Amino acid sequence: MKKSKYFIFAGILIIIIIAVWQLFFVKATEDNILIKPSYGKFIQTVSSTGELQAKNSIEIMGPSNARSVNIWQMKISRLVDEGTQVKAGDFVAELDKAEIMGKIKDVELNIQKFESQYLQTQLDSTLTLSAARDEIENMKYSLEEKVLLKEQSKYEPPATIRQAEIDYDKVERAYKQAMKNYETKVKQSKAKIAEVGTDLSKERQKLTNLMDILKEFTILAPADGMVIYAREWNGSRRIVGSTISPWDPVVATLPDLSSMQSITYINEIDIQKIKTNQKTVIKLDAAPNKFLTGTVTRVANIGEQRKNSDSKVFEVVIQINEKDTTLLPSMTTSNEINIATIDSTLFVPIECIHTEDVKGKKLNFVYKKNGKGIVKQQVELGIMNENSVIIKKGMTREDMIYMNTPDKTENIQVSFLMK
Repeated sequence: MKKSKYFIFAGILIIIIIAVWQLFFVKATEDNILIKPSYGKFIQTVSSTGELQAKNSIEIMGPSNARSVNIWQMKISRLVDEGTQVKAGDFVAELDKAEIMGKIKDVELNIQKFESQYLQTQLDSTLTLSAARDEIENMKYSLEEKVLLKEQSKYEPPATIRQAEIDYDKVERAYKQAMKNYETKVKQSKAKIAEVGTDLSKERQKLTNLMDILKEFTILAPADGMVIYAREWNGSRRIVGSTISPWDPVVATLPDLSSMQSITYINEIDIQKIKTNQKTVIKLDAAPNKFLTGTVTRVANIGEQRKNSDSKVFEVVIQINEKDTTLLPSMTTSNEINIATIDSTLFVPIECIHTEDVKGKKLNFVYKKNGKGIVKQQVELGIMNENSVIIKKGMTREDMIYMNTPDKTENIQVSFLMK
């Protein structure tokens, strides 16, 4: 009986000891994790979010010649859903016709006015020239009459002969002047008719141009493909209610899905690290388990202010290597751009590095196990990525270092790098 009680007491004591050990010692062990540095390939990347876009697209455009009729803004009134598959000649969009129909009406009224003026000018010219011809005909008869009187006056006294000659000269001069006036009136009539006719022709040509442009207000697909809405300068999609202009008439595009790109924007801190031909790993938000590869093909030289952003960013284009029918425009991508690769080097997690101010200089340290003790070792760092940093000096592959600051650091030995 006594032995039984003894074993029970001993068991309870052991349980208490284990609980105390777990409470104090296991926690300390968890807080002081020791690791070896890694050795091997080190990759430095810049991460960014992008959006898929076809490398080549056919543009679906509204009227590009609208400025010839002084139309500068055209509102989209109807538009097929984005992603719609269309055939060449299918309806895609329609523009608001109110402004152009108003211009057509004005031109039609001008044509009616100039047609009326043209007919009136022709009639006036006919009447004017008819009256002038009658006047000339009458003068012609008067001139013939004076010729007869002049001939008959040969046998009259000198004064009568002289008077007959004077009368003849007057009528002859009047006849010649009437002929000149008639020629002038003919030229004036022709010029007036030509002037009104030119105005009429101009208005008719305006109407022809307007009617041709009006046809383009109904926008049809130029080829087979999937309709993708065009983007505004701020990145937003062009939808019903958006406006286009003669210098930016694109309503939508038909992308070539066989060659895709990720369009991304890099902040001004990292842009100096990005170069063309850098390799990239690309993931899709829509398919997290799918990995694609790509290459940087273009880096913008000039930054831009993006919507809802205070800082400048630079556009970077990444060409995707794979051909994948599941890739669609506007899909969101996560890009890891490889900016540096070192095949064999020593590196540790960033959490292992402790930076301190020593005599006005920023020095980097790790806490290294040294036998049963700990050494605070200065290290020289190389490049880093999101998780790790290269150790250039101060450590070997066999060292054991702490992931964080050890519990007791008061009497730890400090080891500095040799200069």
